[in-house]
Amino acid sequence: MSDSERQAKDAASTGTGYRVLARKYRPKDFTDLMVGQEPMVRTLTNAFETGRIAQAYMLTGVRGVGKTTTARILARALNYKTAAVDRPTIDLREPGEHCQAIMEGRHVDVIEMDAASHTGIDDIREIIEQVRYRPVSARYKVYIIDEVHMLSTAAFNGLLKTLEEPPEHVKFIFATTEIRKVPITVLSRCQRFDLRRISASDLVGLFTTITGKEGIEAEPEALAMIARAAEGSARDGLSLLDQAIAHGSGYVAADAVRAMLGLADRARIVDLFGHIVKGDVAAALAEFNGQYEAGANPVVVLTDLADFTHLVTRLKYVPDAADDPSLSEIERTKAAEFAQGVAVTALSRIWQMLLKGITETENASRTAGAAEMVLIRLAHAAHLPAPEDAARRLAEFSDGNGGSRPSPSPSGGNGGGAVSYQGSAMARAVETPAPRPAPSAPVAMLRAVPNTQPDSQPVGRIETKPAEAPKPLVPVNSMADIAELASQKRDPKMKALVRTFVRPVKLEPGRLDVSLAPGAPGTLLNELAVKLKEWTGIHWIVSLSCEEGQPTLVEAEANAQKQRVADARQDPDVAAILAQFPGAKIIDVRVRAPETDDEEEAAAPPAVAESVDGDILPGDDIEF
Repeated sequence: MSDSERQAKDAASTGTGYRVLARKYRPKDFTDLMVGQEPMVRTLTNAFETGRIAQAYMLTGVRGVGKTTTARILARALNYKTAAVDRPTIDLREPGEHCQAIMEGRHVDVIEMDAASHTGIDDIREIIEQVRYRPVSARYKVYIIDEVHMLSTAAFNGLLKTLEEPPEHVKFIFATTEIRKVPITVLSRCQRFDLRRISASDLVGLFTTITGKEGIEAEPEALAMIARAAEGSARDGLSLLDQAIAHGSGYVAADAVRAMLGLADRARIVDLFGHIVKGDVAAALAEFNGQYEAGANPVVVLTDLADFTHLVTRLKYVPDAADDPSLSEIERTKAAEFAQGVAVTALSRIWQMLLKGITETENASRTAGAAEMVLIRLAHAAHLPAPEDAARRLAEFSDGNGGSRPSPSPSGGNGGGAVSYQGSAMARAVETPAPRPAPSAPVAMLRAVPNTQPDSQPVGRIETKPAEAPKPLVPVNSMADIAELASQKRDPKMKALVRTFVRPVKLEPGRLDVSLAPGAPGTLLNELAVKLKEWTGIHWIVSLSCEEGQPTLVEAEANAQKQRVADARQDPDVAAILAQFPGAKIIDVRVRAPETDDEEEAAAPPAVAESVDGDILPGDDIEF
């Protein structure tokens, strides 16, 4: 009786004898972990041999790559003890005193905690209290905290001191799928290992070994399908393999796995891709409907189509990628043919449209209809010129070569005699619309002219009349006029904004180009355009320019004041006063308005007993 038959008999008699493959074939030592995690195993091997054992480890990676299993193996290596070996080691071929209990998660000195259900500071306080006590029987007391990113901020802060300086008999091992959610203060105190996704080829080898041990017959194509569906997770792959074995009654067939996973036939995906690159909409829709009626999920069909597009693009630059054992023979051969015949621009366009189409199909209420619309767009795009071809033809027509029809450029394939799938319409010329006249250009006006000659037909003539620029009700020639207009319209807020933030670049009736000073409100230009239209009676276009522009009114006044102070400082009388009173500074220079005969003499400004800086001009008032 085989092992699988004996196991099935025990399970049928007891109801509890069966163990799923993910648990039955869980790695027990570092030799098993070599599948996909060689860098981590090499680092730990060197660390244990040299005695450089860290106080805390951080294991991160996607679900199912072996984080918890690695933590248990690491705890087993730290506490390894046999009759011949009594030290930490990664050579765990012979079971030690504590190995069985640690791997089963029931050792008293290896404490496993799920941070998803123990997130608070009270749980961390309990750990802090327990670390003071030495282990009962093992060499180290090891704390394994799974999904550590679920701990609260207070819990992380409470753990920091103990994590940085733990007792010599304590080791911490953390596992997480969300490494970015772990505070950097915790990461800096741990030795981090990133567990990689397991490649499809390694998963196929693992599944082949396990099916051989279980006495199960499996088609290589079926195992390749399961490996692709696992997406780098050994646990997910073994769960799917378990399901496939039960689905096929002990025989894992490709058709059964395809039906179980709702996958499309890979050969039919290749045919669908061929119809798309040829631009055959009817054939593409017929192929899709056939797959849909066979039970394929529309989203899965588009996803597989995107995967095949990626494979074809990759083979254009890495031909050795065709040796991947997870690929079927038809994928390998047809992808190589398409890589020779389809241009990179076309593949890139298909890829971008599929990425968008997959999201649309997932969110659509009618997934089949949405997927058909995506396929129609893809097939239609095969007849469109590539962007570089369109740009070249536009350049030719702009040079006056519109009468000639340029020959289509060859596809960007790898071989000179390769077949092109760009579509027959690639050679069509691109028409450019005539430019519209600018608003200020002369406008052609066609009107009928009365006939002055008998027995003659009416004639027409073209008259040109320049378009007149709109005239505002209030003249606006500078930013000062706009600020003054805001003052007259009793809008102090707009006046302050214009004076403080607007730097004029170009000003003409109906158009204002400006740049803005730092701190300007985001709605200032729109509000200013509305106000100007309201105040002047004409439509204004207020646009933001890339040029620096002139200073704002506030900046201009400040610059003028600085210049007046500098001029005052050069005046001989002011210089004598400043020399007579050390420490004095000019604080203000005021320009006196010209006096008339009818006006009374203005009173002199009072002297201010403060320190001042500057230079005086005739007629200026100076405060000290």
